[in-house]
Amino acid sequence: MNEELISKKELLEITKISYGQLYRWKRKKLIPEEWFIRKSTFTGQETFFPKDKIIDRINKIKNMKDDLSLDQLADVFSENIVIRELTLDSLITHNIVSSRTFNFLKMFWGEKQLLSFTEIICSYIIDSLLINSEITLEEAKLIIDTLNPSSDENFVGTYKILSIVRKFGISFIVLGCENTLFDKEAKIIASIDIEKCIEELKLKKI
Repeated sequence: MNEELISKKELLEITKISYGQLYRWKRKKLIPEEWFIRKSTFTGQETFFPKDKIIDRINKIKNMKDDLSLDQLADVFSENIVIRELTLDSLITHNIVSSRTFNFLKMFWGEKQLLSFTEIICSYIIDSLLINSEITLEEAKLIIDTLNPSSDENFVGTYKILSIVRKFGISFIVLGCENTLFDKEAKIIASIDIEKCIEELKLKKI
């Protein structure tokens, strides 16, 4: 499925930002270069953007720019991971997981001294799904089993979406991209934007 695009003119009108702001944020690396897509039209060359991504990013920038500098925002949106390893107890003190999720995770990681970034993001994803009653505890365990073998280097930047899928009463986890196709008989229980989760964790300044 092709991603819906929006023209630069439409984008500026919808988001109420100026041409100068848009390109300043591009120079500061708040908006990725690859989102500026040049296409031929009947009036010549025009710039388009992936609609959902660019509008979401601009809304985030507008909401956060009063509290963070542009350089700090660039760090938030960067793919570079600067999150340090944490203890299991720190997941509570940094408000990464709820007490219910914490107690569940203790069954798996109670003896670990430190959690890797992949384990931190795994905990954060599980918490968001359990809080909204989107998954069962058994499906939460499936997420842990799926992500555990991944090193931080392999996980970050490789996978974009984590999906929980059920088919004929059996649940499984799929790590893929935005356009991953599923069997029509499979039911997608939840899809998590991994990059968005990473941004949210960075904002917690852990």
